[in-house]
Amino acid sequence: MTGTPHSPAPAGKQMLSEQVHAHLRGAIMRGDFAPGDALKPQDLARDQGVSLAVTREALVRLVGEGLADRLPNRGFAVPSFSDHRWQEIAEARRTIEPVVLRMSVERGDIDWESRVRAAHHRLARTPAYAPEEGEHYTAAWAEAHRVFHRTLLEACGNRALLETFDRLWTASELARRWSAHRNPDRDGVEEHRELEEAALARDADAAAALLVRHLTLTAAALADDPGRPT
Repeated sequence: MTGTPHSPAPAGKQMLSEQVHAHLRGAIMRGDFAPGDALKPQDLARDQGVSLAVTREALVRLVGEGLADRLPNRGFAVPSFSDHRWQEIAEARRTIEPVVLRMSVERGDIDWESRVRAAHHRLARTPAYAPEEGEHYTAAWAEAHRVFHRTLLEACGNRALLETFDRLWTASELARRWSAHRNPDRDGVEEHRELEEAALARDADAAAALLVRHLTLTAAALADDPGRPT
């Protein structure tokens, strides 16, 4: 007995949803939408030439990633600067990551030292901004930044802690971009250099303290101003 062939429609809808999600995610990350801007499904669906259902599916996914809020009237919006989640995420990172960094400094071997040095070199040599990628830092720099911070922690040897870092890092990416835009005079290059030096000098106390300060400065740029970037 011949089975009923599967309809290609669900796969096509899924592909469209992926495309709309990628487009909206990129637009939010580039700063095309300001904090607090409405994300109107009808307008977005029209602009992208897709159905309202496909657009809503992409928006719901963005909500799950912390890049959009679902409003009481069933609309959507970009999160605001004043959203308390950014301070909660920062507090969680300041609580967890310095402890993991201490473990990594104490347990890391020569191979780890080499990876830290290489990750920092890549970060230092990657251009942070490019006009064609909008007002926020580039995707290449964002990845180099992530790799450097994760490499610092990797020698802890605890997969559960590293997975926690991964989740918190993803959840804080939008806030990190806003913070960098609002505080352009911050010397992140020097902060990263100091982190590398303290870690490779096996000074766990100094490394942990520098990391706490690094994370605090990122959150501080968003703490008191609910408005848009000036």
